[in-house]
Amino acid sequence: MAGQAFLSVPEFEWVAGDDVQSEERHAELIAGGTAWVAVDDRDVPVGFLNAQACPDALHILELSVRADQQGRGFGRRLVAQAIAAARRSGFPAVTLTTFRDVPWSRPFYERMGFRVPDEDETPARLRKILDEEAAHGLRRETRCAMLLDLTPPPPSPRRRPGNSPNWR
Repeated sequence: MAGQAFLSVPEFEWVAGDDVQSEERHAELIAGGTAWVAVDDRDVPVGFLNAQACPDALHILELSVRADQQGRGFGRRLVAQAIAAARRSGFPAVTLTTFRDVPWSRPFYERMGFRVPDEDETPARLRKILDEEAAHGLRRETRCAMLLDLTPPPPSPRRRPGNSPNWR
């Protein structure tokens, strides 16, 4: 079980024994095309990523890789698969909530290009999720929302030599 890693963080040991998503919820996400499974070289499942389509983003609900398979790139590939699917579907962003200071959590997503938005730019949907998590026992200060912007940057204006102040 991937949650066993939390046994090494005294403040979050309880996560290791916390409830997981129901089988029915997994089935809904699979049917909706927002669930991915990683398998090892023997075709044995070692991890999964579940996401939910929202009006403004594909939202990652849960990423889990078996403890004995962590550090082998399965999580990275699952997130990359979700990002690719979000791009194909035209989502402007991929979002998630995670632990702010757990060493393998926020930094993992930051290495993949996600960032913690400023509070004033955090979408209301993500603030609501953080509030709901707090109501279920996850202290707000230990959590953060993360965002990967998929919109292409605006094209830079093309300058012709005669229009540039640097040309002489």
